[in-house]
Amino acid sequence: MTSDARQPSGNGPNPAGVTLHGDSHGVILSPAALGFVADLERAHRSRRRELLAAREQRQARFDAGELPDFLAETQSVRDGDWRIASTPKDLTDRRVEITGPVDRKMVINALNSGARVFMADFEDSCSPTWDNLIEGQQNLMDAVRREIDFVHPDTGKAYALNEEVATLMVRPRGWHLVENHLHVDGQPVSASIFDFALYLWHNAHELRRQGSGPYFYLPKLESHLEARLWEDVFVQAQEALELPKGTIKVTVLIETLPAAFEMDEILFELRNHIVGLNCGRWDYIFSFIKTTRNHADCVMPDRGSVGMDRRFLRGYSQLLVETCHRRGAHAMGGMAAQIPIRGDDKANALAMAKVTADKRREVENGHDGTWVAHPGLMPLAFQEFDSGMPSPNQIDLPRDPSGIVREDLLSVPVGTISMAGVRSNLSVGLRYMAAWLCGNGCVPIDHLMEDAATAEISRSQLWQWRRHEAQTVDGLTVDSDLLRTELTQTLADLRADLGDIAYTRGRFGLAGKLFEGQILAKEMPAFLTLEAYEHLAN
Repeated sequence: MTSDARQPSGNGPNPAGVTLHGDSHGVILSPAALGFVADLERAHRSRRRELLAAREQRQARFDAGELPDFLAETQSVRDGDWRIASTPKDLTDRRVEITGPVDRKMVINALNSGARVFMADFEDSCSPTWDNLIEGQQNLMDAVRREIDFVHPDTGKAYALNEEVATLMVRPRGWHLVENHLHVDGQPVSASIFDFALYLWHNAHELRRQGSGPYFYLPKLESHLEARLWEDVFVQAQEALELPKGTIKVTVLIETLPAAFEMDEILFELRNHIVGLNCGRWDYIFSFIKTTRNHADCVMPDRGSVGMDRRFLRGYSQLLVETCHRRGAHAMGGMAAQIPIRGDDKANALAMAKVTADKRREVENGHDGTWVAHPGLMPLAFQEFDSGMPSPNQIDLPRDPSGIVREDLLSVPVGTISMAGVRSNLSVGLRYMAAWLCGNGCVPIDHLMEDAATAEISRSQLWQWRRHEAQTVDGLTVDSDLLRTELTQTLADLRADLGDIAYTRGRFGLAGKLFEGQILAKEMPAFLTLEAYEHLAN
């Protein structure tokens, strides 16, 4: 990454203690906006670090033999008779939401897609280059003001917003990440605060003027104490911008195994600002592997065989619905990663049948909405939710108690590990890592839309299989030698398919080096992209 510190040209000097290590990009990084980011960073930096240290300490206990459980000290919260604050009108019906990165054409197409909500993503589907982040903030600022347009440089096709557009939500990056291009008092700022604060600063009052508000998705939480930190950030931010209490509204992704045991507590901590929880299923599978990584009896079978019908995922979905509805919150379903397959009607029909079955299961389980990654899936998702949920949501629909207990959430799926699964994980992981290093965080691979969450499953499975010397149905042991051999062959196949020039430009050599280090490390690295972040182009 570039290390030259610059002032925002034409906007005056940076606030005291604030240093930019990247181009200023005009109004987005005005001195006032940077001062707002710095105030939030200084106020919450220490607690954020304490909570990240608590994650490591908790993981050390899991590595030593413990497993997650419901917290005894918060039993009164789970037993209490309380509900969250009211939900805004434009978040009442969320039956189909579309997600994607914040590039200009994507923002226009997603807002025009017909979905109820568009989640503009600075997290798993966004490679956090400086240009992607700042141009993404500008794109959202323009979209909020309905000033966004785009002309494709090759085709000349023009894109503009329709009269009716989706409600906008924004997903900042998780607590574990920093933004190296902005330092406060000599230290990089929290990426979460950076993404959140800039969007809020530039858009909160305009959104309120339009009858909407600043709405967010919060990723990667591992405890209610991390939710409490967000709550305190919201309170300070609203006071600073003279926004009424509760203006900010959020949905929390339950995508880590520890968080699944603290759903009530997370809702309680954020009760003045939260409107729902979401089943972030792909990160949840990854988190299950990471949390239980040292447990030999928790080895996961091939990724392709782990669906929502498995007990640990089915129970997590049912518990989320029951918990949310008891508290007056939306229970959002998960992502359909399939994308339409052109030129193969049979394969496409099978893929779309999977999407239909998945969305039918969600609405029958009681979910109030669902995610798709491709606009081609929206008719299927709408069909299932329109037929199964004629009202805006199912929050007040009576249902029998789920009876989900700890053992349901910790049930390890049974299945086989194959060399095909090993090779698929290597191929997906390498191709995604290379694309991410080149600035693309949302990549169609083998007819699935892959982002950092799905790539994490591939990476963590390979590490887990090697750690426990898993046996494949092909009669082979997954060890370091086998993974090195297969990784080398996968890279050779990619070079042969792409040619030397595209292989080099695609940064596959670096991707191979980084990915090999991840899957052969003695201790599982916490996240796939942490080391790779230092190698981004800008």
